[in-house]
Amino acid sequence: MQPEQRRIRIGIDTGGTFTDVVALDTGTGRVVTSKTPSTPADPAEGFMNAVAVALELLEAQGPDVAALAHGTTVATNQLLEDRIGDLGFITTEGFEFVLEIARQSVPDGYGNSYFWVKPPRIVPVHRVRTVGGRLDHTGAEIHPFDEAGAVAAARWFRERGITAIGVCFLHSYANPAHELAMREVLRREHPDAVVSLSCEVLREYREYERSVTTLVDAAVKPTMMRYIDRISRRLEPLGAPPFYVMKSNGGVLSAEEVVHQPITTVLSGPAAGALGAALVAGAAGHRSVITLDGGGTSTDVAVVLDGEPTLTTEGSVGRYPSKIPMVDIVTVGAGGGSLAHLAAGGTLKVGPASAGADPGPLCYGKRSDGAPTVTDAHVFLGRIPSHLLGGRIPLDVEAARKGLAALGDDLGLDPERCAAGILEISAWNQANAIRRITVQRGLDVRDYPMVAFGGSGPLLACRLVDVLGLPSAIVPENPGNLSAFGLLTVDVKNDYVQTRVRRDADLDLAGLAETYAGLERQAAEALHREGFPAERHRHLRTADLRYYGQAYEVRVTAPDGPVDEAFRAEVVRRFHDAHEALYGYCYRDDDRRHAVEWVNLRVSGIGPIVRPELARRPPGDGDASRARTGTRRVYFDEWADTPVYQRERLRPGDRVTGPAVIEEFGSTFPLHPGFQAGMDDYGNLVVTRA
Repeated sequence: MQPEQRRIRIGIDTGGTFTDVVALDTGTGRVVTSKTPSTPADPAEGFMNAVAVALELLEAQGPDVAALAHGTTVATNQLLEDRIGDLGFITTEGFEFVLEIARQSVPDGYGNSYFWVKPPRIVPVHRVRTVGGRLDHTGAEIHPFDEAGAVAAARWFRERGITAIGVCFLHSYANPAHELAMREVLRREHPDAVVSLSCEVLREYREYERSVTTLVDAAVKPTMMRYIDRISRRLEPLGAPPFYVMKSNGGVLSAEEVVHQPITTVLSGPAAGALGAALVAGAAGHRSVITLDGGGTSTDVAVVLDGEPTLTTEGSVGRYPSKIPMVDIVTVGAGGGSLAHLAAGGTLKVGPASAGADPGPLCYGKRSDGAPTVTDAHVFLGRIPSHLLGGRIPLDVEAARKGLAALGDDLGLDPERCAAGILEISAWNQANAIRRITVQRGLDVRDYPMVAFGGSGPLLACRLVDVLGLPSAIVPENPGNLSAFGLLTVDVKNDYVQTRVRRDADLDLAGLAETYAGLERQAAEALHREGFPAERHRHLRTADLRYYGQAYEVRVTAPDGPVDEAFRAEVVRRFHDAHEALYGYCYRDDDRRHAVEWVNLRVSGIGPIVRPELARRPPGDGDASRARTGTRRVYFDEWADTPVYQRERLRPGDRVTGPAVIEEFGSTFPLHPGFQAGMDDYGNLVVTRA
């Protein structure tokens, strides 16, 4: 195939330690994967290094690139590290304390609020300005917008050099006129300001959550704008190929559009991993699975039901609630770099603090003393080799042993039992995260296989099968690059919401149809800007319903077609079913005392892309010994000479019985005694009890 005919799609996922890259030649179907060191000081540099590696592996040039998709942690890290900066807030007169009042709730674990200290607000009250004007809950104007007050507020922020501002007026979800007027005043009086309006970020009721979500968007917008601009300028010599950024909702958006709604990227990387896992598991015949993405700092778990990761709008990033649609992910500080230490009560604790990428675990050789990490425990016990990435990063086993011995002395344990204890605690931390995403969502964890991926994801897979009673674990090929692969499987997607609170008995079907039509017009306009012709547009309707008097809603999908009485009845039926599945009961036959209430209407606009097809592998002869490379001393319950296998040499139909270690370029899988791993037709290792 001639180079000028080749079309290369590249997925790049930036992590704390490594930047993962997967590239697909759509002409030949060839897929290449690799990793490059991340560059925290300038993530754009690591991104471009990954592009260069992908092009080198495919022997391609910049003009051959058809599109790039990127999963980024830039916004996430800014929020997790509380780097908010001087942020300003403009709200309705009389509501200047909406952030201070918040939800009047005390976190779990504090039975008496006397012992709980309220954390600082995202914007302190002295940087809050109010503007007169008032709308009611239907959007009707009660008092006109106070232009003079708006000018005074804009000048106040300009004089103090506060250039990131969030605007949230009461009931602006029903009528955005006052917020739009405020933006015009800011453009005129404070042109350097970066502004986020709640009517554009989250057109949904509940003032506190809408305010905080808008302010989070304003806080990360300057950082994301600079980051996207740096990458876009560096892509110009490659012919400025289309550049997409992964969103938390399981879709991508062009870089030009995503800078206007950067809050949608706060779970960018983990969302891509869940989608990649869904595609891999689905091809292998598993439509509903648990996904476990193990990294250096944390582990992210999610649930895939009927081929799609579950979504939520009740998520948070750090201590900030974020009501944007996002893949329902639970994160726990249990990664390869998680530090083990002696807790105040004299017990062993693992995480959530992490050694990070620099200096990293003791075995990285960048520090000679201090707490050992989960990676140090694996290295010392022989469960991973004395190097990473095929020998590119050597590991110091003796440094790991010394750190474990020092901690073990404090606990009265030898290094082996100390290391095994660290791994056991880390496994239970991950197991508890899986229970939160399943049992607490009304799902039986024993019904779902687990897809384990990420650099450290497969390391504790066997123990999790035991602890949780899982039917099996699936370790895909190149598990450390699955999130980057997921970026090649993602559609363009945007979400729109409108609060419209009505009891079902009083529902105005014409008004309901008008609202859905308006949301679908917004979705169509966005997809048109992204270059999708109308015949390729897909619109997905959903609705949030509850029983009258409840404080929170249940989301259900809504059918296509006309919004008529049949439509209404079907949505209500689905709500009763979903409520019963989630909580164990419903009031299907008692609608006089427990009326159904419609709250939010939603539309997702989807521009589908062509996903890469997973090819079946030619079967092997069932003899896994061809992949055996030797033995290594490995500790499970005791030290033993353990067979080591090279995964690339295994074929479908091969079966390995534990104890064993299966190694590949970006990850290692220790197969515990009492387990077996068979390779399926797509190159996945399917792990079950022997």
